[in-house]
Amino acid sequence: MASLAVTVKGQVTLKRDLLQHLGIKPGERIEFEKLPGGELRVRAARPTGTIDGFLHALDGKVKLKKPLTIEEMNEIAAAGWAGQSDDE
Repeated sequence: MASLAVTVKGQVTLKRDLLQHLGIKPGERIEFEKLPGGELRVRAARPTGTIDGFLHALDGKVKLKKPLTIEEMNEIAAAGWAGQSDDE
């Protein structure tokens, strides 16, 4: 189990092996979820799209940096059908 020191400012620095385990690269974000008993769940924050963005990418109203993969299309469609938005 990793142990980290907290600075005077209340900050911690995650070790490289922990970041690699999460698949985090410089500039990416990490999400924390508060759990009962004073525990935290830590995971890589992955950007998600909206069903509107997906549909507008198909009709040409939104220009994408790269084409969507089948997996990305499936994730966007599943999130849309589940009623999930970017705000969740």
